[in-house]
Order: sequence, then structure tokens, then C-alpha cells
Amino acid sequence: MMAIQILLLIGVSSCIALEGKSRLKLMDESRGANLLDLTLKDGEEIFLYWRNSLFNLDVIEKFTIDQGTLILTEVHFFNPSESPPPLISLNELEDFYQTGDSFSVQGLQKKLTRIDFRIGEIGHPKLRVKDQILDLKELVGFGGKVRLTIQKDF
Repeated sequence: MMAIQILLLIGVSSCIALEGKSRLKLMDESRGANLLDLTLKDGEEIFLYWRNSLFNLDVIEKFTIDQGTLILTEVHFFNPSESPPPLISLNELEDFYQTGDSFSVQGLQKKLTRIDFRIGEIGHPKLRVKDQILDLKELVGFGGKVRLTIQKDF
């Protein structure tokens, strides 16, 4: 009976350890201030909203948390006053990034562990994490530098 209880305890401990968690940090690099520090579960999503100043398009980038990395899975470049952008294939992505046309792409698998933001006048980046929307320009001001990092949380 004791052996069964020990095996059950080991099994439960293994399942708990398998649940992936990642620690996401957002730092104001200009002042060394911590803007955000939280733990996210694998599969949770965060979104980056910003305006492309070159083509004057709104941009939404969707990231999924996975074992200490951010995976960029979707990108949408669009003009909110026009019809929804066309869904393009991954093969067309490079061309669309260069032309300034509206587009949506899904199925990306770009892995990142760090993103640096330099806050400009037009881009006005906002990060949505869980139920929070962090307005990076409001937090650090024009010209500020923000660093987002993610790592496995043990």
C-alpha cells in the first residue's frame, strides 16, 4: 500500500512539473525600472498593437507562450477604415512586408526570447498581457527604450 502511495505521489509531482510556465519581464531600460514581472502558462497569448509609420497601417502581432519563449504566430497589417486584409500564405509574407499592402498571415513559428522597443512618436506600441493593456509610450515616453524578456520559470 505504501508503494502505491509513493508511486501516486511521484506521478502527481511529474504532472505538476510538466505544466510549462514562463516568466515575462518588461523593463524600462532608460531608467532601469521594472514595468511588468509575471508568470504565464504555456499556451497563453499576448498581443502587440502598434502603428507602422512608413505605410500608415495598424499592426497586430500575436504571440503564444511556449517553454520560455514567445512564438510569433500571427501578423495583421491593416487600415481600420478599409475592409479586412487578405489572408496570405507564409510564402508571400516577405513581399507583403516590403510593399506596404494590408495583409494577415497565420501559422508563423518565429521564436523569440527578447524584444527591444524604441518608443517613437507615431508607432505608439501597446502590449496586451492577460487582462492588462500596457501603453509603452505612456509608461516610458517618447524616445524611451523598453526590453521584453521571457524565460522558463522553474
